[in-house]
Amino acid sequence: MTKPIFVAEVSSNHHQDINRCKAFIRASSDIGCDAVKFQLFKIDELFAPEILSKSKKHQQRKQWELPETFIPELSSYTHELGLQFSCTPFYLGAVDVLEAHVDFYKIASYELLWDDLIIACAKTGKDVVLSTGMATLPEIAHAVDVFKLHGQGELILLHAISGYPTPVDQANLAAIDTLKKAFGVAVGLSDHSVSAAVVARACHHWGATMVEFHLDLDQAGEEYASGHCWLPEQIQPVIAEIRAGSVADGSGEKTPALSEAGDRVWRADPSDGLRPFKRIRLNDLWQEE
Repeated sequence: MTKPIFVAEVSSNHHQDINRCKAFIRASSDIGCDAVKFQLFKIDELFAPEILSKSKKHQQRKQWELPETFIPELSSYTHELGLQFSCTPFYLGAVDVLEAHVDFYKIASYELLWDDLIIACAKTGKDVVLSTGMATLPEIAHAVDVFKLHGQGELILLHAISGYPTPVDQANLAAIDTLKKAFGVAVGLSDHSVSAAVVARACHHWGATMVEFHLDLDQAGEEYASGHCWLPEQIQPVIAEIRAGSVADGSGEKTPALSEAGDRVWRADPSDGLRPFKRIRLNDLWQEE
């Protein structure tokens, strides 16, 4: 198994507070993540006016917007801590705002059908991570083709179930393998299950190359109540266990390990089936422990 990349998704849990944003970045570093990701949207360019004029729930999401002015400082701070910085653009202008600051773009499942956004990200030459929640294989194939036609960066697909939270029995992790075989690109998981078993199986069994998960610091984030956000103390041991599993994979070459080198001569000698090898026992090349 390749070592998976862990991406902490801050989503709308930041309270429009730059110090809280930085606390998310520090926490992401502390729990062993490789990258942290924010979202850049404007409600007026996210929902149609027919919805905003009637829905107070959607109008209130104005408070969830991340100020564009935060981006340079958040990117710089993320890089200071040795993490990659990413952000999801939800309007075309956001692609330009982010270009100088992100290591890779993320396109959300809800925007998978929007060719213009994929093209705008692809044309920057940067890597793009594309979530595939709710999508059919033909829809994903079209998005992949659009990216490849316009981009030179790497494309990573994330299997996702856009249920918040996702029931474990609907996680459908086998789709990771389906996407690998269909498109020949790296495939990871965008987790909404908050299940250690789901994340571990995605990595250990299905070889997810990236795991994105929603993070909250203190159960006070706007999205925490929905049930799809991890707390740092929940996800940290999961990341540590998967990291340990990755280290344990080794090279695959079947040769004696350093830890067993001293015992090789204590195997049964082929001539009489007794331990250790004759040259050890006959020449007193051993010592009582």
